[in-house]
Amino acid sequence: MSVEANAVDAKLDETLLWLCSIASPIGEERALADSVQARLAATTKPTSLVRIGDSIVAQYRGASSRGAARLHLGLVGHLDTVRTENGPARIEGSRLFGSGASDMKSGLAVMLVLADTLALRPAPLGFDLSLVFYAREEGPFAENELGRVLAEDESLKSLDLAVCLEPSDNRLHLGCNGSIHATLTFEGRTGHSARPWEADNAISKGAAFLSELAHRAPVASVIDGLTYRTVTTATQAKDGGRGRNVVPDRFTVNINHRFAPSTSLEQAQADVLALVGDRAAVAFADLSPAAPPNASHPLVAKLIEVGVKGIEPKQAWTDVARFAALGVAAINFGPGENAQAHQKNESTSLALLHEGYGIFERWLAAIDGSAG
Repeated sequence: MSVEANAVDAKLDETLLWLCSIASPIGEERALADSVQARLAATTKPTSLVRIGDSIVAQYRGASSRGAARLHLGLVGHLDTVRTENGPARIEGSRLFGSGASDMKSGLAVMLVLADTLALRPAPLGFDLSLVFYAREEGPFAENELGRVLAEDESLKSLDLAVCLEPSDNRLHLGCNGSIHATLTFEGRTGHSARPWEADNAISKGAAFLSELAHRAPVASVIDGLTYRTVTTATQAKDGGRGRNVVPDRFTVNINHRFAPSTSLEQAQADVLALVGDRAAVAFADLSPAAPPNASHPLVAKLIEVGVKGIEPKQAWTDVARFAALGVAAINFGPGENAQAHQKNESTSLALLHEGYGIFERWLAAIDGSAG
């Protein structure tokens, strides 16, 4: 490895350790947002640096050219982490430990070091680049601050491709399933548990539905050669009784319905209503649309060419769907370890971090070489 490559790897390690040393559980991102904003302003000389709530958009304008318009790329990462138990940020051997190390401060480290490197270039880029650091990703759809950022920053609607640096082990995760949460309320009639025939047991009604749900097979949808699975899962049960000797008249269950990119949000809601039928009242929450794979996008093809470790469908929901809703192509690709997301004592591989940075650097160089 060259001296220059060693220096970049060391800077990546140092940057990730710095990011993980600033706690940013969801709702408490301000200190990290302030620090990231100050670093960008001091070291990378962005064309513009905009603060929206606890989110930041740094833009780097490429060289002007005649003829075709410049490409506009976006790298996107969330500042917040889940609330979990972690010790102090630290490096132990080949791994870095800290809250958000994989999800997704490793992606943020790549974004920041790329910005540092690009600032040292003797000539401007051949394309426009926007770096988006945003808050509140790890919570409800409506509270996610990326929605506000996209609504207030019109320039992001012109992106040719957005890359969300969610942890993917340097594998390309294309598209994403949509997600709906629904509260099902089963109604019955109270009575004495010694004479259950005089009552109508709401838990028993719910149990029949839950048994049906447990035996429901995933439904596969193949899109651009990738298989997405529609699944419906019971995740919470509550309000199941008034007393130990009272037949319950109410039972509440939360279900999470995950649906393929070929299904609209409206159709997914209709599918849930058809599944439940007249057995329970349904109240929807956290309506998150799906996103298409964009497997044939030319910029995605360039990324594949420079060495991604594989291509997979994204079964979970991510913010690529927010871009898709605006007509902007978006993909998931990041150096964090997918299996470490939301784990107690979270860590990540430094080798994956270094490798991911190299892939991004080669990709941007390939685009810069063909710009215009």
